[in-house]
Amino acid sequence: MNPMQRQLHQKAILVTGALGALGQAAVRLFLKRGASIVACDLKSVEEAEDIGELQTRYGSDRIAYLQADVTREDDLERLERWIEAQRGRLDGVYHNAYTNKTAPIAKQSLAEWEDTLRGTLTSSFLMCRCASRLMGPEGGGGSVVLTSSILSRVPVVENAAYSAAKAGVEQLVRVAAVELAPQGIRVNAIVPGDFKAESFLAQAGEQFNETMRRLTLAGRSGYPNEINEVAALLLSDAATYVTGAHYPVTGGFELCR
Repeated sequence: MNPMQRQLHQKAILVTGALGALGQAAVRLFLKRGASIVACDLKSVEEAEDIGELQTRYGSDRIAYLQADVTREDDLERLERWIEAQRGRLDGVYHNAYTNKTAPIAKQSLAEWEDTLRGTLTSSFLMCRCASRLMGPEGGGGSVVLTSSILSRVPVVENAAYSAAKAGVEQLVRVAAVELAPQGIRVNAIVPGDFKAESFLAQAGEQFNETMRRLTLAGRSGYPNEINEVAALLLSDAATYVTGAHYPVTGGFELCR
């Protein structure tokens, strides 16, 4: 067996935003690496067609899907109870869910601002709290990977709420890493630059490709699994000495401005 196929062997991992481009690719990658996945997103089980296909391939003991809004405490409490009852433990969290309502500052409503912070920053806090309950003090520890964004560091107009929320995520990582370390819980963040689903990149026009050649050292947009490979490393036992860190996966975007 290829050693990479055992990278996440027998690890129980919760993936939020599991039906988005990044989350869908992560679920498939982590299953290939041996993990047992609990996937959640806003859509119903009936709408999560990819999950059904994966359950047929890997079995329902390896991949489960729960509809949940990760900004709602009652949904997360239900999720925690299910994991405790059906999985018995949690080894990792990969939090991808977010909200981004863009607008110029002068025109952005308070509701849009608060929705973005709740869906992006508050949800990250709630996932750290969920991890602390399931991984410690008797859970044996584990790894939390939050998803930040290069927009937490590079200002882009009409993204004030999202940029502020993602900057908050990065400081949350530092605080949570310190606070949860005694429970054996590591907390890190990946900081993606521009990435697109493979289906989009396969059909991208020359204007988009030229823009990405100009904006990144890599000369292109990223693929979801180029982000997820870093998350897989942080969730694995190869990263047991890594916590409180932020990993840019940007193709050098921030160096081209």
